[in-house]
Amino acid sequence: MSVAPLVGKQLASVQHATARLNIWEGSVRSGKTIGSILAWLRFIRTAPPGNLLMAGRTERTLERNVVHPMQDMLGRKRVRFVRGAGELWVCGRRIYIAGANDERAQEKIRGLTLVGAYVDEVSTVPESFWSMLLTRLSIDGARLFGTTNPDNPRHWLLKDYLNRATVTIDRDGQILGGDGAELLDLARFRFTLHDNPHLPAAYIASLEREFVGLWYRRFILGEWVAAEGAIYDMLDLDGDSSHVVDQLPDVHDWWLTVDYGTTNPFVALLIGEHTDGLVVAREWRWDSRAQRRQLTDGEYATKLQSWVDGGADGLAMPPDVSKVFVDPSAASFIRQLYRDGWSGVTPADNTVEDGIRETSSLLAARRLTIHRSCSGLLDEMAGYSWDPKAQDRGEDAPLKQDDHGPDALRYGVRMLRRVWRRWLDS
Repeated sequence: MSVAPLVGKQLASVQHATARLNIWEGSVRSGKTIGSILAWLRFIRTAPPGNLLMAGRTERTLERNVVHPMQDMLGRKRVRFVRGAGELWVCGRRIYIAGANDERAQEKIRGLTLVGAYVDEVSTVPESFWSMLLTRLSIDGARLFGTTNPDNPRHWLLKDYLNRATVTIDRDGQILGGDGAELLDLARFRFTLHDNPHLPAAYIASLEREFVGLWYRRFILGEWVAAEGAIYDMLDLDGDSSHVVDQLPDVHDWWLTVDYGTTNPFVALLIGEHTDGLVVAREWRWDSRAQRRQLTDGEYATKLQSWVDGGADGLAMPPDVSKVFVDPSAASFIRQLYRDGWSGVTPADNTVEDGIRETSSLLAARRLTIHRSCSGLLDEMAGYSWDPKAQDRGEDAPLKQDDHGPDALRYGVRMLRRVWRRWLDS
């Protein structure tokens, strides 16, 4: 990997990264990570003796987002990752590695004394971990370097830290200073997608098509905005560009995606791929409250098999389902499907925000449609909304009511990224 000379905001951010806390924020692929890595490497070389730490939501994301680019820059001999030991060696200096995906993560760094730290995607780590980390940076001259995408405007990182920066390079490239007792020794560097001069115009256009609504404002424009109201506000149920279809296109591949429920509804969606996109062709539901009877895992599997074999309520012939994506929390049902001989059974990826964002992108690009027979899914999609109480906590979460169809849909969309990615890139 060749690193082009730093210019503009990237260069200015590295030059001004001399505060105790230095945070690069902004849109995806805006150049903030490269600037932060170069500042971090400079600090590793010149820092006082002491322990160093690198952290991210998981070790895997930290390795992908930061460690691999460091290895591309310096080579694997100078940047050596020892996974089993949780250590990274950079130019002969040891750096501890930590994942921070829940509140217990703070226990990993209790008792450590640090001279420096790097945190990937700060807004995704627990506040308790962040607070504990700051107390560990107790050596004279200690510094922290971190990156983040914008999040909810009530997020603790924005309210309690970024808004109290002593030095800010704003989105227009202006260097702003501040004073006051409430300010922190913190430098804030704000990036937008167009701050990266090395991205091809076609790639920028592709990214701008891929993100819509809330995520366009956060990940492209670099704004801290709240998720409010309807989640799928681009969903058109009866307009000229409706997402609802009465006739199914010529489908050449089929998948089944399942949101499991016992007291809550059980929902299975049959998704097909055709020339122009994905279509939700049919749905099967069992609401134990309405039916006044709960089903066992074996009964669910039997009824689902009968439904598929019978042509899923009106298909010309039974669909040849290649894979079944199942709610990952339904471990017993997954085992039941294995025992019953289902092929391609896979626990789904339940990353909520990513699944919603990708479903939104497909809907906005008119690459995802829903057959009119899927009335339960259509009703739930229309009412699927952000939870205002979660917003007050600085979090993004959908209301946990009438969400079983939308959950099943995002499982399928998330697991079929290899199928639909090319449509958003074209």
